Amino acid sequence: MSCKQPHVLSIQSHVVSGYVGNKSATFPLQLLGFDVDTINSVQLSNHTGYKVFKGQVLNDQDLTQLVDGLAENELDNYSHLLTGYVGSASFLNRIAQLVKALKIKNPNLVYVCDPVLGDNGHMYVPEELKNIYKNDILPLADIITPNQFELELLTGLTIKTMSELKEAIKVLHSKGPKIVAVSSTDIENKLTSVTSVSKDNTMIKIEVPRIPAIYTGSGDLFAALLLAHTYLEDDIKISLEKTINTLFEVLEKTYHHSLTIKEANAQQAKKIELRLIQSKKNIENPNILLRAVNF
Repeated sequence: MSCKQPHVLSIQSHVVSGYVGNKSATFPLQLLGFDVDTINSVQLSNHTGYKVFKGQVLNDQDLTQLVDGLAENELDNYSHLLTGYVGSASFLNRIAQLVKALKIKNPNLVYVCDPVLGDNGHMYVPEELKNIYKNDILPLADIITPNQFELELLTGLTIKTMSELKEAIKVLHSKGPKIVAVSSTDIENKLTSVTSVSKDNTMIKIEVPRIPAIYTGSGDLFAALLLAHTYLEDDIKISLEKTINTLFEVLEKTYHHSLTIKEANAQQAKKIELRLIQSKKNIENPNILLRAVNF
């Protein structure tokens, strides 16, 4: 554990209402003792799972203006960079330049990349982003947090067994990231989170009980929690356990709350907005019920 005040620059989506992207990441990081600066890749009224969403998309020039302002005021001294949803190739290319600049400023900067490409077999960003992640972002990332589908896209491998998952993780390590944390896999009808550390060839997994809903923002929360706990803990097993148990408690609280909403016209997306604020105590001190094992 380091005693220096950690300071995160988080670049991902923002919603006015709800909890995805920076709205999902900032509060937990602050609760766990991190200063957080945010840049919004997009600013939307709400996430795209609602029947209507409206807002703005930042381009690479917008990003340049913001990071130049930080640099000129000597405000760009960060311990961590966290990136999530990016919707355009030009913006992602500009992030690659920014990572290099921030690592020159602080060679010990930890870059945590959530490579938001898609889920459940469907991409929801332009196809060209895949190669930018593979060729330009992966070599710069210290920690990467793909889901199973994103791991397949980044490695070109099909994953249907745990041994195939292991091989795909090794391929990803060979591209640069020291820690590969697969937020969720659905293999052999089990929901599992797997984290691998290249330095000592540690690979651990946690099996997670299923909660019958799909939650927008849960991957963003996973990446933020893992960033925090890999910094705060010396043991990757403890880091993963705290991350997964916090996430599970938030999702469970969200699910039980959704069952209490009786309004006939309530959108499903509204019913399952993450109950982050109500989970303050769980984020600060999670109950460790789900345990990690080596494999």
